[in-house]
Amino acid sequence: MPDPRELGDALPSLVDRLVQSYDSDPRTHHVDKRFLPSKAGIVRICDLLLELTYPAYVGRQDLTRHNISYHVGELLPRLWDQLCTEITRCLYHDAEDRGQMTPDHDPGPAEAVNLARKFIDAVPGIRAQLADDVQAHYDGDPAAVSTAEVVLAYPGLLAITIFRYAHKLFELDVPKMPRIMTEHAHVLTGIDIHPGANIGRYFCIDHGTGVVIGETTDIGDSVKIYQGVTLGALSFPKDERGRIIRGYKRHPTVGNGVTIYANATILGGETVIGDG
Repeated sequence: MPDPRELGDALPSLVDRLVQSYDSDPRTHHVDKRFLPSKAGIVRICDLLLELTYPAYVGRQDLTRHNISYHVGELLPRLWDQLCTEITRCLYHDAEDRGQMTPDHDPGPAEAVNLARKFIDAVPGIRAQLADDVQAHYDGDPAAVSTAEVVLAYPGLLAITIFRYAHKLFELDVPKMPRIMTEHAHVLTGIDIHPGANIGRYFCIDHGTGVVIGETTDIGDSVKIYQGVTLGALSFPKDERGRIIRGYKRHPTVGNGVTIYANATILGGETVIGDG
């Protein structure tokens, strides 16, 4: 093993240079600030949602009609606690980042509880959407032998599952957490879906590697996308100070009943792929 003492007299100088680099550029450190979302905590939320969404496929497998209520009753309080904790962290971090943390403005636990309640209430409806997505993958892939195989093995379904929950948090204006969730799915699957995209029912991503779906994309019902598809933006307009203008429709609209084959690149907010 290398001996750290070999740094010898160079260590103080190296420490000083690194610390000076922190002072010179505040964009790359979180020093002197208090609040930060926990990526590990948000990944635990994703794992709990997967277990609640696909019981006995994810997590505990000895579930029956006799113990499922007990199991869900044990998972939901854990999800609730983790949600309230991480939403609070996200709200505080966002306010601190914007310089809005004052005694008269506390975006903390009370608002987090309100947002967590709205999210939890939406979970059954999101599960119903995901059941349609499972069926879309099975119906759309002749290689699939069962819906069980889709749930257990298909990266497209995993990415869509995390996206649908992240999208609800995005709609509730929870900062940071939705993007951390979908980027976690991106790492796991190679599928990059921004949580702001609007995606209809019965959605299938076949194979999936390299799919990119941008923030302002609108996708209708019964759409199937293959690997390597990009639904992206054209060059970004800038304001008089040279900054990118945000918050406008930058990505395509895809109608109902559309199939987009491998490696298609479709760009621009004014681009529309019509129904069928």
